Amino acid sequence: MKLNTKKSNTLWRYSLKHLAGGVNSPVRAFNAVGGTPLFIKQGKGARFSDVDGNSYLDYVLSWGVLIFGHADPAIQAALSAAVSKGASYGAPTEAEAALAEMIKKALPSIDKLRFVSSGTEAVMSAIRLARGFTGRDKIVKFTGCYHGHADSLLVKAGSGAATFGSPSSPGVPAQFARNTISLEYNDTNGFLDFMARRGKEAACVIVEPLAANMGLVLPEPGFLTALRKACTASGSLLIFDEVITGFRVGFSGAQGLYGIKPDLTTLGKIIGGGLPVGAYGGREEIMRHLSPAGRVYQAGTLSGNPLAMAAGCAAIKKLSRPGVYKKLEASGQAMEKGLRLIIRKRGLPLTLNRVGSLFTLFFSKGPLKNFTDASACDTKRYAEYFWAMAERGVYLPPSQFETCFISAAHSAADIEDTLKAADEALMAD
Repeated sequence: MKLNTKKSNTLWRYSLKHLAGGVNSPVRAFNAVGGTPLFIKQGKGARFSDVDGNSYLDYVLSWGVLIFGHADPAIQAALSAAVSKGASYGAPTEAEAALAEMIKKALPSIDKLRFVSSGTEAVMSAIRLARGFTGRDKIVKFTGCYHGHADSLLVKAGSGAATFGSPSSPGVPAQFARNTISLEYNDTNGFLDFMARRGKEAACVIVEPLAANMGLVLPEPGFLTALRKACTASGSLLIFDEVITGFRVGFSGAQGLYGIKPDLTTLGKIIGGGLPVGAYGGREEIMRHLSPAGRVYQAGTLSGNPLAMAAGCAAIKKLSRPGVYKKLEASGQAMEKGLRLIIRKRGLPLTLNRVGSLFTLFFSKGPLKNFTDASACDTKRYAEYFWAMAERGVYLPPSQFETCFISAAHSAADIEDTLKAADEALMAD
């Protein structure tokens, strides 16, 4: 059926008059899929509805934040109790230490941590800390891994296996980019070659242990282990960006899933229960360099605000209960099995990647191991699929290069309905 988007269209024109580009985060503009962005009115459980009254099974979930779905009762109750006492104090509260303790118990690599207000801020601060701790300036990242919009990280790779990067956005000084080395994700040999030659220049190596910002791309066997060993040998710090994977792929994140212990970890999304939040933490000897104990400065007015801490405590407490991740894995398996059956049945040149409750259907024959592979996807066909699914009541990321998320609120019937919609949408495509 054709979607009614009359009110969304009106709101889009209104937003374009008052917001830069009409949105507050670029992917929301639907440039990658065309058409008018859908303006959301409210959500409950696995569904939300737009201003025109269309209802959707949501597989974006605020970009992975809402692991229990929309308006979870326990999180709502915690928020209501907190806001009744005040939204922010700019002073310490018990909830900050309580949430930090919960996170430390889940992630043994963290001795101490600090809360900030976004994933970008967490990564930016972790890199500053790594530079302050090691006394080195250069950082190593991997093309296609997204770590927020800090200047040092908006860098693309040049030619060759290991190059100093160049800015990928106007406004990023070239001298910033010169201190960032961008390598190919999953190219273990290329990474080891660089580290053998230049590793002692690197303050840190930062990676999404599961790359979830070029679509979902899994680490090749041995890749993360090679990062850990090379960082130890060179004295560089290994930073796992677990803003997406933290508490999503398991209670101990990707580091628990793969058995790798990073020096620093950045977190966000789920640990705020739906409110803006970020955190970074690691070994005691590193974290003691952070002000006020040390000389590496970082501060924030709303860092550790009582609303985000209350929602985060409620979310992590629910995640610690038996059976949550078992249910998420079962839903992920059902989705994977159904989509693979459709691909096989129709002989489609598609590739499905999944870990736990994350998955991406790539419009490419695959396999996909890095950003170069992902970039070869047929984005036009994905856009057609996106709208075909929306017309059938399923909301997917408005870009081929994003990841789908399943929540604990998605039922077996929801998964079945999604697979039925996918079968029809891919047949129409």
